[in-house]
Amino acid sequence: MKRVLKNLAKSVCLAVLLAGSAQAQPRIAVVDMKKAFDAYYKTKQAEAQIKERAADSDKVYKGMIEDYKKANEDYRKLIEGSNDQAVSSDERDRRKKSAEAKLLELQEIEKSVKQFEQQARTSIGEMEKRMRDKIVGEIREVVNARSRAANYSLVFDLAAVTPYQTPIILYSSGDDLTDAVIKEINANAPPGSLPADAR
Repeated sequence: MKRVLKNLAKSVCLAVLLAGSAQAQPRIAVVDMKKAFDAYYKTKQAEAQIKERAADSDKVYKGMIEDYKKANEDYRKLIEGSNDQAVSSDERDRRKKSAEAKLLELQEIEKSVKQFEQQARTSIGEMEKRMRDKIVGEIREVVNARSRAANYSLVFDLAAVTPYQTPIILYSSGDDLTDAVIKEINANAPPGSLPADAR
């Protein structure tokens, strides 16, 4: 971890020196990417879609669990019936075969439940990553355009943290572009998608 932090510090110093050699005085700005991400109206839309997908998956999963419980109860009854001494041995054998078939069905349902749960978790995780990457990409486009237009040499993320969960940027006298970026990314927000104070 210490090596990662040293390399990061060296990279930042090198970037500042290179920027300083290209221009007399580098212009530095900061953006709180977490704040921008959380304030972006598309983030709220993406979260709603993910919750809807998760709720749909949960509904299917609960239905599968109910089917499993019912099949398990049927299996238990068939086992009890196959041990019932009040019926003929042929009938007990028939019930035993039915119980064996029900056990196979029960195992298939259990396998399907596990497979569905894994696929649903993977699918929702991939959906979250795609949406997050798309949103971060859109925010970065705005940051990059504003930075080029204002001739900034470097723009740092105020929300970035070290592996120890401490802030990477402890102090900055650079321009903070966060509010301007949030305003721009939310410029085309549909009516009602933002709180009144966020416009």
